[in-house]
Amino acid sequence: MSIIIDEQTRVIVQGITGNQGRFHTAQMLAYGTNIVGGVSPGKGGQTVEGVPVYDTAFAAVEAHQANASVLFVPAPFAKDAALENISAGIKVLVIVTEHIPVHDEMEIVDFAGRNGVTVVGPNTFGIVSSGKCKIGIPPNQFFVAGPVGVVARSGTLTYEIVGNLTANGFGQSTVVGLGGDRVAGLSFVDVLEKFEQDSQTKAVVLVGEIGGNAEEEASLYIKTMTKPVVAYIAGKSAPPGKRMGHAGAIIERGKGTFGAKVEALQRAGAKVAALPFEVPDLLKQTPI
Repeated sequence: MSIIIDEQTRVIVQGITGNQGRFHTAQMLAYGTNIVGGVSPGKGGQTVEGVPVYDTAFAAVEAHQANASVLFVPAPFAKDAALENISAGIKVLVIVTEHIPVHDEMEIVDFAGRNGVTVVGPNTFGIVSSGKCKIGIPPNQFFVAGPVGVVARSGTLTYEIVGNLTANGFGQSTVVGLGGDRVAGLSFVDVLEKFEQDSQTKAVVLVGEIGGNAEEEASLYIKTMTKPVVAYIAGKSAPPGKRMGHAGAIIERGKGTFGAKVEALQRAGAKVAALPFEVPDLLKQTPI
């Protein structure tokens, strides 16, 4: 099994005719993702990598019964694209776009919630059901099927950790990128609950970072889990008040510190790696 997406997922690419849309469409297809259509207003009738292009998400969904979409759309237009996809009937929406205004993100997440849509992101690397389906931008070669679920706020750090997992014989069930913005569609708890219920997932790796209280909230749920959790928290050396790359990675009023997150996770029973390459070593100490 996997969570959220699988080999049956029918994907459309919003912004498929742009440079990023074209490149990552080719990469997703190479991984085996079932991309059934693309959307680019005014470009309907074209093809990209053999994928038919439509002027609207409504047309693409109607033609191919698509149920998932990935957005490669500039930030000023991302809200309209997202709302169009949700209105067209898409049920999984992956928003790679960064720098979306926070009020636009709030509208997207609210509208998605009212329509039963799962939003991955914004500002996410995407989601991978290893060996089955990849929606987003991660490098294909690191993701192989196995028993470890991964949920993360950071992108490139996740690639490093997943690459280390694969090199040490730990394939992944599903890898989920929550996104690095203040407003996100999924929380750690949302994904941990799905991993707890997933029969393929035998252990979970949580990749967090300073800022906010998402990891502290996750620790409360980890206390109730039957599956082992290994965590890594980025940002140990970040100075207070300094945003480190992600809009959500900032320590404010003494909250969201590295130490507080590590303490909360350890108190919940999770093993916390000091360095990314230690994650597989901690998994090896845990029967799965």
